[in-house]
Amino acid sequence: MSAEFGGRTGRQGKLSQWLRGRRPKPAADEDGREALLLAAAGAGLPLAPAAHPAGYRCSCDRVGCPTPARHPVSFAWQTQSTTDRSQIERWARHQPQANFITATGMVHDVLDVPLDAGREALERLLAAGVEVGPVAESDDGRMLFFTLTRGTPEDEDEWWPCELDCHPETMDEHPGLRWHCRGSYVLVPPARLPGDDGRSVHWVRGPEHPLPEPLSLLETLTDACARHVGEQPDQVNSAWPLRR
Repeated sequence: MSAEFGGRTGRQGKLSQWLRGRRPKPAADEDGREALLLAAAGAGLPLAPAAHPAGYRCSCDRVGCPTPARHPVSFAWQTQSTTDRSQIERWARHQPQANFITATGMVHDVLDVPLDAGREALERLLAAGVEVGPVAESDDGRMLFFTLTRGTPEDEDEWWPCELDCHPETMDEHPGLRWHCRGSYVLVPPARLPGDDGRSVHWVRGPEHPLPEPLSLLETLTDACARHVGEQPDQVNSAWPLRR
């Protein structure tokens, strides 16, 4: 009796081991990825899983993907985006390679500018004592300033959709600037970019900084963009086409 029971126990033990082997294993969070994502969500930035690099390609396997490793994995990303801690933990642990996007126009907007212009503007803003919120750098040549959202202004000319750097009639006034608001998104740090050179999107100023009003930054950002437009045209024209 005991031998037979022991045999069943042995088989059950092997089955349990096999089942444990089939379950997703939590990924080692050596770079603090999960903690950084939770900090962003804790600051009110709604998150959703995004594609990730597969060498020089995108994990979505779409031939000629226009935004490799920079787009959501679900077409329902706007309704999927959340600040719920438990959901983000599940995503982060079950999708250890995934980047994450944050949906703009709900709680926050993002002013997206060429990197050199952004660095100049950030230095000037801090020197002037202006309250600057979270700021991220992307190693493909952009700087992202996170601000409170403008929502849906009564005057539609007050916001710019992400398909264009700006309205054509104001292109000369605001070169290289992209205002991500309703219907748009950006990668949230930490995020990896395609290639074997370790390019990433990372915080310069973390999400612990309060979100400022966007208009408090706009003049300095547009002035810096105008100063740099003639110096680095490739960067100015490389604003991410972040809608699919």
